[in-house]
Amino acid sequence: MELESRRDLQLLETLEQESTITQRTLSARLGIALGLTNLYLKRLIRKGYVKCVNVSPNRLVYALTPRGVARKGRLTYEFMKYSLDFYRDARQHLRRSLALAVAEKQHAAIYGVGDAAELVFLLLREMGMEPVAVFAPSGNGKFLGLPVQAIDDHRAVAYEILVVAVLDRPAGTMKRLRQLGVPEEKIVMLRPDFAASADEPDANSSRPAPRRAARRGA
Repeated sequence: MELESRRDLQLLETLEQESTITQRTLSARLGIALGLTNLYLKRLIRKGYVKCVNVSPNRLVYALTPRGVARKGRLTYEFMKYSLDFYRDARQHLRRSLALAVAEKQHAAIYGVGDAAELVFLLLREMGMEPVAVFAPSGNGKFLGLPVQAIDDHRAVAYEILVVAVLDRPAGTMKRLRQLGVPEEKIVMLRPDFAASADEPDANSSRPAPRRAARRGA
């Protein structure tokens, strides 16, 4: 499912639940810039999916039009199908990638704390591996009973495999892990296409991406 469609679905769902939400709150809720939120809203209004009414000088009310309700229904179906296909493919890829690690009784860690990380956690358990650590950009709280550690502290943990359980910007995540000194041979992405996207040049750089040998088990 394309990013634009996912944004549309998030916006339509949120506006249906909270018609008086401010753009600033909506921006924080979705984790995108305020200016980008404004552009997305204007596009939804222009396409006839959302109606905006001024009820006072400082207050706007958003309402989904019949076209908007239909659009949200279609996107919900597409998202459900995409999610099922994604998790099936990710599960198959991870089973193949981790087979050798299981045979050699290697220690695996997880990077990420979202839905994808739950899938990885359960799959590792199914394969007889107990995650030795859960990392995130900053250490805070717990994830399925394990303390979440800052990825900056990865050298203090003995692990042979780091499963990157993130869905957004896999190339940016890989770049960050490289900068922190995580060996590439230890990294396993959720899907083969995520590994391929991590080889693409950064959007702000004119330099070509380095060539890498295929990872074991990928």
